[in-house]
Amino acid sequence: MITARILVVEDEAHLAEGLLFNLRADGYEVILAADGEQALALLERNHFDAVLLDVMLPGKSGFEVAVELRQAQNYVPLLMLTARGRPEDVLQGFAAGADDYLPKPFDLSILLARLNGLLRRMKWHSAAERNSGSDGLPYFEFAGRRIDFENLRLEALGKEIHLTLMEADLLRYLVRNPGRSISRKELLEQVWRLREDTDTRAIDNFIVRLRRYIEDEPSEPRYLRTVRGIGYSFLPSGE
Repeated sequence: MITARILVVEDEAHLAEGLLFNLRADGYEVILAADGEQALALLERNHFDAVLLDVMLPGKSGFEVAVELRQAQNYVPLLMLTARGRPEDVLQGFAAGADDYLPKPFDLSILLARLNGLLRRMKWHSAAERNSGSDGLPYFEFAGRRIDFENLRLEALGKEIHLTLMEADLLRYLVRNPGRSISRKELLEQVWRLREDTDTRAIDNFIVRLRRYIEDEPSEPRYLRTVRGIGYSFLPSGE
């Protein structure tokens, strides 16, 4: 029985063939794209439940594909495959719109676990009733804004914005810790699941994007504030 339809974007023939064989054996319907342009064309014309996206591709990189996909308001779950496992590179992938990452070389069982987890998260978000694996926070309202965690939508400033899974996960973590100063290290560990100690500024760029969504004046934030020398603090009252 087919469990989900997956697009694999990988230019290394031996790796692509191995992924296709094993994913199909696990019950997935799998389509292969050898470069970014082909992937974008397929995604424009077809529905996929998830995308396995290599970073190093001929022509457009995986980062560029992710950015173009999100700009086109396509929010299919993205699992990024990268030979560059530095925290800075991983966070660049998240900033581009990826929902999860997996460094190469990887064990097939780990890839399947990550893929299944990504698909489960989408089901939890889209379900009308939160199941036993959910976190019990279907939505949150503050200062005339509404974050709909089930349907990955944010209503703010007269606009409706579709959130990626990672944006929703970050907002949920902030909502669960109102008024507390949260370090960049804590965000790396609890939201991005990175254990490395790094001084990357990619998190700051990610926060800038969220401020554009929720702040009246993103350059003078009231709700998502910088705590100098530490990280950030979410103040739903704006005070």
